[in-house]
Amino acid sequence: MELLKLLFWILLFIVFYTYIGYGMLLYLIIKIRRILGIGKKAAIDYSFEPEVTLFIAAYNEKDYVEAKMKNSFELEYPKEKLNIVWVTDGSDDGTPELLKQYTNTTVHHLAARNGKIGAMNRGMEFVKTPIVIFSDANTMLGKESIRRIVNQFGDETVGCVSGEKRIINKESDVASGAGEGLYWKYESTLKKWDAELYSVVGAAGELFAIRTKLYRHVEKDTLLDDFMISLRVAQDGYTIQYDPKAYAIESASANVKEELKRKIRISAGGIQSIVRLRSLLNVFKYGKLSFQYISHRVLRWTLTPLCLILLIPVLSILAYNDGVFEFKLYNILFWLQLVFYIAALTGWFLENRSTRVKILFVPYYFFIMNLSVVLGFFRYLKNSQSVNWERAQRAV
Repeated sequence: MELLKLLFWILLFIVFYTYIGYGMLLYLIIKIRRILGIGKKAAIDYSFEPEVTLFIAAYNEKDYVEAKMKNSFELEYPKEKLNIVWVTDGSDDGTPELLKQYTNTTVHHLAARNGKIGAMNRGMEFVKTPIVIFSDANTMLGKESIRRIVNQFGDETVGCVSGEKRIINKESDVASGAGEGLYWKYESTLKKWDAELYSVVGAAGELFAIRTKLYRHVEKDTLLDDFMISLRVAQDGYTIQYDPKAYAIESASANVKEELKRKIRISAGGIQSIVRLRSLLNVFKYGKLSFQYISHRVLRWTLTPLCLILLIPVLSILAYNDGVFEFKLYNILFWLQLVFYIAALTGWFLENRSTRVKILFVPYYFFIMNLSVVLGFFRYLKNSQSVNWERAQRAV
């Protein structure tokens, strides 16, 4: 029984550290560094205005073209220095033809559909500017986003800059919207602290930029192109910085089924990325980057979901051994665990109903996140995840 207790505390520690402890530790380190004046960033050179390319890989995005182009033309950056490039491989809904009506926009189209990463690899051959900014067709950018991202590249040690992904929250949002919005707010905070300590560990595909010279063709079966591209930049010794005021906005997933579909793909891609970026696990070689990578990403996609599963039988046995209705530590923790999963079940029941008690959706979204990792792991093992992106339906 003592070994079971030890196992319980190890499992609990891993779960706690992954979702709460790392954030607490990161905040403490940042506070100490600030007090000691360590790691102050160089002053931003606001006069730094190189020519840049806004790169949009799209597949059948006709419904978003007008809004995306209007948004792109309104971005606060010298028009003569902003090149807009669309790569529309495989699109057969009229997207390429619609785009060709716009001036100051280059469209590269190929009839064959080879997935987003295939379009990116091909499209990058046409990029001649020193900085390339990637964005999705269905996301709108804040007016200052390009300028704020570019300013970060005034520091020669910066190889990649990630913007913030913002989810539009509505009173009518179902579980996916409420949970997804809260999740990204927490993620944004962690990214700010990661960047202040050393480097963000992965960029959001909705909006990120790299030095064009650092782009390396990514394997054609890659599932998380944004993650692989940005982490390989970090592997080369550059940092990934983050500016939450450079942001991309999109609606939440239409429902939890759509969000689960999206997250299973991301989880399968996460496992694939860990395998391909396994050298980053070497703390002796990559130091702070490895520490951040393991703490913020690797645990979420590997050990932690398994720990959550194991905690259920382990804590049940410990509670039963102490007498389920006795007021003892393991009994209290057992009932708290039960309440959490009941809350998740309640979230499932209310997922498609409008309610102001959105805190009920947090346990459900947390459960869905970890379920997607388990399902994504098996999908990766079966090699059954298509590289062609099937966009999740978004709330309207």
